[in-house]
Amino acid sequence: MARDYRKEYDNYHARPEQIANRAERGKARKAMKDKLGAAAIAGKDVDHKKPIRSGGSNGGGNLRVAPVGSNRSRNGHRPGEKQQR
Repeated sequence: MARDYRKEYDNYHARPEQIANRAERGKARKAMKDKLGAAAIAGKDVDHKKPIRSGGSNGGGNLRVAPVGSNRSRNGHRPGEKQQR
């Protein structure tokens, strides 16, 4: 079955709270860019030490720069923990 991206956007990503969350993530990335410089974060992700869903924040003390592969494979899960799909 083909994935309906339009429906997914309308049902989730277009919600006001998700738009606000995305804006906060953008602000966090900009803050790290201003702090470390564009070259330091080029090709990398700004990672949350404590995930937002676990009560973390977008504050500077909760952010770090991480390689894309390790950040996205971790997804906030501990090693060995089963990931839900």
